[in-house]
Amino acid sequence: MSEYVNCLLPKLTSLVEKNQKVLAEATELFAQAIVKDKMIQVIGTGHSHMIGLEGFIRAGGLGNINAILDSVLLTNDGALRGSAMEKLPGLAEVIWNDQNISPNDVVMVISNSGRNALPIEFAQIAKSKGHSVIAITSVEQSSKYPSRHHLGLKLMDIADIVIDNLVPSGDGLCNVNGKVTGAFSSIAGMMIMNMLVVESQKEALKQGVTPLIFSSQNIDGFDNDYVYQHFGPRLKSM
Repeated sequence: MSEYVNCLLPKLTSLVEKNQKVLAEATELFAQAIVKDKMIQVIGTGHSHMIGLEGFIRAGGLGNINAILDSVLLTNDGALRGSAMEKLPGLAEVIWNDQNISPNDVVMVISNSGRNALPIEFAQIAKSKGHSVIAITSVEQSSKYPSRHHLGLKLMDIADIVIDNLVPSGDGLCNVNGKVTGAFSSIAGMMIMNMLVVESQKEALKQGVTPLIFSSQNIDGFDNDYVYQHFGPRLKSM
């Protein structure tokens, strides 16, 4: 077995064990979004955007997850540019105003460090408008370094529910040649996303509501038209 797998498996077990309470709370918010026909709006900067993408128009995924994938925040136009943008005060409001976020939508913000302006300000805006905010962040790394927010806040200071991804400072689980390597944050975030997707469906069914789920487009007989039609402009699919 590879060194990375040896490092990874205990971390995944610990992630579930140490987050049982907050995962149950986040599951309930996801389930209520399904029951009340509300969206789950997910934003992450840098590699954290992949966690939103994992839930967005995904085979076996919830139809009401919308990933906020603004190209300004991604690495499409350059890694250094994207990195600079997530530190830029005021940009969160521009991104927010460009979205179709309805009252009572659930907002999930993913930031491993939890220290940069955009995810912090996005969570602040969501809270000020009455949205429930779920954060996925590394409590260890966020606690270790100073905030880049003008008030000294961290993402974990703002969110209603903080899911600790247990990512060590620097992200890597292994040490090779004196350097940490073998990133964990993406795998941890995607695991959290899929746990919430699965468990919230079960909870919604208990409440008498059948979730709308995307099917794989690469199997014969799939039909996602009814999902797209139901969510319409609330789902950024065009």
